[in-house]
Amino acid sequence: MPHTKNSLHEEASPLVKQSLAAKLREEIIQGHLAPGQRIIEGYWARRFGVAQTSVREAINLLIGEGFVTKASGRSARVTSYTESDLAEIYELRGALEGFAAHLAAQRRADLTPLEEVLKEMRRATKQGDVRSLIEADLAFHLTLCELSGNHFLSAQIRTLLVPLFAFVSMRVAQVHQTAKAWESDLDRHKRMIELIREGDPAAAEFTVRATLRHFAARAHGIWQEAR
Repeated sequence: MPHTKNSLHEEASPLVKQSLAAKLREEIIQGHLAPGQRIIEGYWARRFGVAQTSVREAINLLIGEGFVTKASGRSARVTSYTESDLAEIYELRGALEGFAAHLAAQRRADLTPLEEVLKEMRRATKQGDVRSLIEADLAFHLTLCELSGNHFLSAQIRTLLVPLFAFVSMRVAQVHQTAKAWESDLDRHKRMIELIREGDPAAAEFTVRATLRHFAARAHGIWQEAR
């Protein structure tokens, strides 16, 4: 059956949105759109030669990825955090992810998904692929919380981590940090898996909390360097 004009438009639309989102994402990661900067739909529509509604839809995709935020009735802006924001986020991460590890150890969760993500982190590190490494790192922590078996915890951590890791990827690109800088963290992630597998909830929770404090210190260093 031949395609109608409307059906062709409907099929092409997701591709257009994804292409525009990729271009805007690159502008953000490369620092051409700075954290906190307003994203003016009309400007980017003219620059890319597309309809303003297409830019708006692309922005919505980036909101889902955490690169952009938009309060009700306000303009879209690049995700941004202050130094105190980061300190509070990592403090909360320690509590939530530590409890997730506690629950996962307690219920003897199948750790295969977590081990597979760690393999992806190692592969990205070996290849020097920082973006893939950050994506895999995010997947590791989301998977950890999913293994807790607590759906509410998983939902809360997602709203916290998705924009945080998007922000981290911006800052890492800004300071030109390489994947090698993350190499020592692989063993820390492996240790988390080992303690959960041992079935000691208290030890697993303690270690994850301590590891998150280490990650917080590194995030603080990146934030300072990128100022």
